[in-house]
Amino acid sequence: MQHSKNEILSKGTTAIMLPITFLINLAGAVLLLLWSVHLVQAGVETAYGPRLRLALRNGRDGSVQMIIAGMILAVVLQSSTAVGLLAAGFATSGMLTIRAGIAALLGADLGSALVVKILSYDLSSFIMFLLCIGGGMSLKLKTLTSRETGRIIIGIALILVSLKMLGQVTLPMRESPLLPSVVNYLIGDPLSSFLAAVITAFVLHSSVATVLLLVVCVSGEVLPLEVALPMVLGANVGGGMIAVWLTRGMATEARRIPVGNVIFRCAASLLCLVGLQYWELPVTYLGKVEAVQLVNFHVGFNLLLVLLALPLIRTMERLTVVLLAHNIEQTDPMFSVLDRSSTRLPSAALASAKRELLRMGEITASMYSPLMDLLKDGNFEEIARVKKIDQQVNRKHAEIKFFIAELNGGELSEKEIRQGIELTLFCANIEHIGDIISKNVLSLAKKKAHKKLEFSSEGWSELCNLHARVGANLQLALNVLVSGDIKDAQKLIKEKEEIRQLERDSHYQHLGRLRGKHIDSAETSNMHLEIVRAFKEINSLLVSASYPILTDGGLLLKSRLANAPTQN
Repeated sequence: MQHSKNEILSKGTTAIMLPITFLINLAGAVLLLLWSVHLVQAGVETAYGPRLRLALRNGRDGSVQMIIAGMILAVVLQSSTAVGLLAAGFATSGMLTIRAGIAALLGADLGSALVVKILSYDLSSFIMFLLCIGGGMSLKLKTLTSRETGRIIIGIALILVSLKMLGQVTLPMRESPLLPSVVNYLIGDPLSSFLAAVITAFVLHSSVATVLLLVVCVSGEVLPLEVALPMVLGANVGGGMIAVWLTRGMATEARRIPVGNVIFRCAASLLCLVGLQYWELPVTYLGKVEAVQLVNFHVGFNLLLVLLALPLIRTMERLTVVLLAHNIEQTDPMFSVLDRSSTRLPSAALASAKRELLRMGEITASMYSPLMDLLKDGNFEEIARVKKIDQQVNRKHAEIKFFIAELNGGELSEKEIRQGIELTLFCANIEHIGDIISKNVLSLAKKKAHKKLEFSSEGWSELCNLHARVGANLQLALNVLVSGDIKDAQKLIKEKEEIRQLERDSHYQHLGRLRGKHIDSAETSNMHLEIVRAFKEINSLLVSASYPILTDGGLLLKSRLANAPTQN
């Protein structure tokens, strides 16, 4: 009797532990896949971010160009969401139109589908080779680009590892007695399959990872193709919603781009979902194996969407303008969010000042972003318009400065006094950036246009690269101001040395062109050096946002001077 009782307890324990073990293994494999995708994306952004931003910015003149640019960037970044955020940032600063941004995001979704296609091949034999190459580059090479490239290669290897793990983890699901019931229900209710995939893609924050997970389930005979097809459509919609969510706090122009894209995706996905119920899809034309058919269906859907949406992009732009109207805070740059009634509550008042300082930074960013266009085209009316924005920056500076001064007249703690001083100093730095843009760079743009000068192609490329890098640091500095994140603050500090090195390299290369008697370089020599110096100074002013955060964390030395030996 006792023996049979122990057997029953043992079987009950095993029955409980098996599903728990399965869920832990599945969660571990999925999280490794997500982390690996993020590792590749972070490495690409760190090593090649400025060049990628420049590529997106330079392709803004046509929808077809933007679709191609977005597709290439998504393949490199392995994320259409990252491309959407880049496009949204450029739209905020006026460097990208809404229709160009929507086109870029449509191309990016096609690019992410191609990433799934590439990763769906059996590349497991390359895993150890990639780990060796990536690990060696990451550990042994000294330059930032080389180390981050190694990090990218390691990320790709880990994606392949995670896919192999997923295949092994999902094998027991085929033996589950519940699987036939679940599959039969999903076959009879494709809308539930669709919605489940929408939620999964949004929660995982990666349509690439979601579709790869579906491919593994289909290849392991866990899901039949007729269930997976609606789920792929849902993954496309869920992936589009990620950018909508991440841009919810940005300017209206930025939010219109992912909204336009997700409207296209929702309409196309629902039409396909309805079509699958009435017409049998000729899947044999998509490949011989179900997993291949699913991947090709995913690629074909995104390709067809690009072709159908291309002539409707202008219409979608007008629709998003109707759906997302400007509010007063965005249409009136002089609208202030400083809350005078909060001066008796220092913490609330300082938060109000920080929010207004963020708006001041965004206004300054709208001055900085079009600089390369103005230096290239020399549009006098546009130069004058951007120059007038500096008056708005100056007024914001005065308002924030006097608001914080009023606070200092009350009873503040030492921490609140320090925060007020830090905000005032950064506010002064942002105002100085506006002056550099207005009085230095824009004056040089006007002078260049008057004299009809041209930079050499090499010199122009150097300036564009430096401008893109400092522009990214401007957004990073504003993010640091709001979040107070130590890692972002450290990254901003490291960028100071990177920009200093870019300035040195530009000077040496410029002098080399002068020695080579390059006519364009000789005519624009002083102008080139002044612009490089201006960008470096702007970056140095931005880096100050990270000093208080790193000082509070004990991660910043008070002086860069080495301790001198004591002399007797």
